[in-house]
Amino acid sequence: MTRSGHEECFDQRPDGDLEIEWDRVLAAANEGAIAGEAAGALRSLKERIDRPYPALVRIDLELDDPLDFLPGQYVAISYEGTPRAYSLAGPPGHDSITLCIRRIPGGTLTSELFTTLSEGDEVTVRGPYGDMVLHEPVPRDLAFLATGTGVAPFKSMVDHVFERGLDTVEGYERDIWVFLGCAWEDDLAFREHFRDLDATHENFHFVPTLSREPYLTDWKGETDYVQYTLAKYLDRDAVALDTLPEDLLPYVEAGPTQDVDARLDPGRLDVYACGVSAMVSSLVDYATAMGVPDDRVEGEGFG
Repeated sequence: MTRSGHEECFDQRPDGDLEIEWDRVLAAANEGAIAGEAAGALRSLKERIDRPYPALVRIDLELDDPLDFLPGQYVAISYEGTPRAYSLAGPPGHDSITLCIRRIPGGTLTSELFTTLSEGDEVTVRGPYGDMVLHEPVPRDLAFLATGTGVAPFKSMVDHVFERGLDTVEGYERDIWVFLGCAWEDDLAFREHFRDLDATHENFHFVPTLSREPYLTDWKGETDYVQYTLAKYLDRDAVALDTLPEDLLPYVEAGPTQDVDARLDPGRLDVYACGVSAMVSSLVDYATAMGVPDDRVEGEGFG
């Protein structure tokens, strides 16, 4: 078993020796001396500075026996007697499995995996489990919608699709999209992997959307919720605008921030959503409201 917390796809900017009297700053915000978006930005920056570092880790586990799983499934791992379920982030057919884990202070097992797990330690793996798996390949495009580490099973699916040549079916080259919502750019798990795929495959499109990154850097990409970002990339000629939820219309009209020529036709799209349960339920509802058939939408929530 090997463990790595600073692979390029998880590298996170340390906060350095920034000296700010946060008690005074936040007190001013709470008392109204600093108001509106500025106050929210300051609270967000304080939360970022206070969070554990690193906040993401990639764990690669070498297997004693082959694990037969489908892209999108998860396993239960036990370390020092504590079990926890994690999605498989790599494609099947390899001698190791990859997990993507966010550090949650006080969370079950996550802190131990960050602070005590070392190369050579043994963990117990059980599974696979889960029903959110790829449909049989058909000439339809794919859109994967995720927040945070909910992107892990989609990395497994995307890698599987390209490894097996399933991005072309019956002569139809499928557009494959990953919409990933996070607060900060260095919260984007596997971001360099997805960017490399975007650079080398004309039919792969990585669209990160970052709600807080503009507080910290000159981020010029998407910043809206995943469902609103998705709406920006819809093919307007393929959507019944008069049936869309009203809150989506401004985003459809605005169009994308990112330079992508392709557009989404809901009638020819398979959608997969993963993340916090309430978010997944909302994304599924929005996808069907956009015109994606019910039987072509899959979701899996956690938390």
